[in-house]
Amino acid sequence: MVEDNEDFRFYLKDNLKHRYHVTEAINGRDGWEKIKQLQPDLVVSDVMMPVLDGIELSKKIKTDPRTSHIPVILLTAMSNEETELVGFRAGINDYITKPFTFEILASRIRNLLNIQEQMRKKFQKQIDISPAEITITPLDEEFMKQAFDAVEKNMDNPGFSVEDLSHALFMSRVALYKKILSLTGKTPIEFIRILRLKRAAQLLQKSQKKIAEVAYDVGYNNPKIFTKYFKEEFGVTPSQYQSQKH
Repeated sequence: MVEDNEDFRFYLKDNLKHRYHVTEAINGRDGWEKIKQLQPDLVVSDVMMPVLDGIELSKKIKTDPRTSHIPVILLTAMSNEETELVGFRAGINDYITKPFTFEILASRIRNLLNIQEQMRKKFQKQIDISPAEITITPLDEEFMKQAFDAVEKNMDNPGFSVEDLSHALFMSRVALYKKILSLTGKTPIEFIRILRLKRAAQLLQKSQKKIAEVAYDVGYNNPKIFTKYFKEEFGVTPSQYQSQKH
C-alpha cells in the first residue's frame, strides 16, 4: 500500500488487514524499496506522491524482471483519459478514481489476484507440456523462456544449481525464488527438477537409451535417486514408464 496521506493509508489498511497482509509505504521511493525486498502479490498505489509518483513507480515495477509480474492498481483523484493512458502505458493493471467505496477496491484486488492465479496455472501447464515449448511475448514470458533455456543448456550438468540459475538470469537467489514461485507455484529447485524429469520422460519415450544413460543425460549421477524422483513425479518407475505406450 503506497500512499503519502497518512489518514487515507490508515483507512485502507484498516479495511484490508482482515483479508490480506498489508505493508505500508509513504511514497514511491519507499514503496519501490519495499516491493523489491518483499515481492508482494499486489501493489495499490496513489498517483500523486512526493519523491516518486505512482506512474514512475509503476514503470519501475513493470520494467524490472524481478517485479514485472506484480499487479498494480493506481488510485487517482484525476479522472481523465490522458492520465489513465499514461498509466496503462506504464503497465498498470487497473485504475480507481477517488472517491471510491472500499468494496470497489476489494473487488478489483480480488479480480487481479484471480488473474494472477490463472497466469500461474498457465506457466505450470507449459512446464507440464514440454520443457522446450513456450511462447515469447511480454516480459514475464521472456523471463520464463530464459529460465527454460538456462536449464536446457545445463540439462546434463549434475552440478547445475539454483545459484547457477540465478546467475544465468542476473538475479539474486531470493529474487529468483520469489519470481519463479509466483509465476509457476514451484520453487526454483522444483522447477529445475521437473524440467529434468520431463526431458527424461521424453528420452524414455523416444530413444532406445538405457535408464542409467537417460539419468546421466538429465543430470543425475545416481540412477537410484533419479528413479526415486521420477516415480514421485509420474507415479511409475522409469522402466515402467518406458514399457508403456504413449
